[in-house]
Amino acid sequence: MFSKVLVANRGEIALRIIRACRELGVASVAVYSEADVDSMHVQLADEAVCIGGASSKDSYLKPDRILAAAEITEADAIHPGYGFLSENPRFAEICASCNVKFIGPSADVIRQMGDKDTARNTALANGVPVTPGTGLLATPEEGLAAAKKIGFPVMVKATAGGGGRGMRPVFKEEEFISQFQAASNEAVACFGNGACYLEKLVLNPHHVEFQVMGDSHGNYIHLGERDCSMQRRNQKIIEECPSPLLTPKLREKMGKASVDLISAIGYENAGTIEYLVDEDENFYFMEMNTRIQVEHPVTEEVMGCELIKEQIRIAAGEALSDHVRNAEPRGHSIECRINAEDPYNAFRPSPGTIDLWYAPGGKGVRVDTHVYSGYTVPPHYDSMIAKLIVTGASRTVAIARMKRALGEFMISGIKTTIPFQQEIIDHPDFIKGTYDIGWVGRFLEEKGL
Repeated sequence: MFSKVLVANRGEIALRIIRACRELGVASVAVYSEADVDSMHVQLADEAVCIGGASSKDSYLKPDRILAAAEITEADAIHPGYGFLSENPRFAEICASCNVKFIGPSADVIRQMGDKDTARNTALANGVPVTPGTGLLATPEEGLAAAKKIGFPVMVKATAGGGGRGMRPVFKEEEFISQFQAASNEAVACFGNGACYLEKLVLNPHHVEFQVMGDSHGNYIHLGERDCSMQRRNQKIIEECPSPLLTPKLREKMGKASVDLISAIGYENAGTIEYLVDEDENFYFMEMNTRIQVEHPVTEEVMGCELIKEQIRIAAGEALSDHVRNAEPRGHSIECRINAEDPYNAFRPSPGTIDLWYAPGGKGVRVDTHVYSGYTVPPHYDSMIAKLIVTGASRTVAIARMKRALGEFMISGIKTTIPFQQEIIDHPDFIKGTYDIGWVGRFLEEKGL
């Protein structure tokens, strides 16, 4: 086991990793920007090192400063969390060259599955269904010709995209060139790579992802699925486990495809395979995230395991724990991402000082957060300030518990997405589980927002 883990992230995920380390008897190191000096992860880590200015590019996206912090604190492993450098193969290579263990898959696997075009081809080669599409396209004009053959609508996707960036749906031939260029330009700005390809656009699908894990001892498993269809502009708002859409037969087929894929590539550590599922129960590989996901707590609650601890153990060379390999689902879990945004003002970010913070509690309620009364939400990063996770014996119980828990939050000083999520949880479509990835957009349009 490692003696000291440096956490190359911030916010609730950094705090989550620090707590896992403490329970494993492993010392932790927090790195932080100048804007995060008062963040809870800095206060609770065993050691903390400032690595730069407020912007991500001056701090959390600086591999050299993170490795320097690891060197001066004598950390022997780095956990990247999600976002930032978590899926950066070059960072994983630098860690290896400095004899610091990167807690995640190898750089080669990150490169193979992090590049969406390569991942698509890998899935296809291993019998995992994919939508009709293309390889990388040299020009928008080449893309237009391919789109005509595939048939509109199509989705333009940047091979280096992620988090909803570098993606554009195109419904008409005349708008293709502008949308292709917009996707490519956004990908260049966000990821430094504007290469794009096409996929046939599946209309109104569900977004279902499978949690997978592998170790260096040849064990490959999945831990069930999460339904992430409740999203706005490709950004997830609410997730649940299990999916209300999947039948036992479909769940078995998708789970087998997921395990077959990670077995074929020798995947080690935690990962997520994302699929689109249409109204006829056809499923299509979308992408693989070679890291822990924001929404991993719903899997933890339903499967009775701790994924962050398991990540650390696997990276240390241990086999998957018996209780994880033998985990069976129990009950239903729902997560709401609480963002510092004004949902009734175009979801405008709402940074500022939190005058009052009171989080809900009680049976089956979990809140993962790094904020507190008096904390100032900085404007420099993602707006998520907490994750509210509720678990019940059934989906009906979980929905009732989520309504109750959302209503218990007391937050003043900033706007949050809680009122909007209360509307969603109370909507008949959510209660019936009949929503798809276009539902939020249609709902907002109906409300004139």
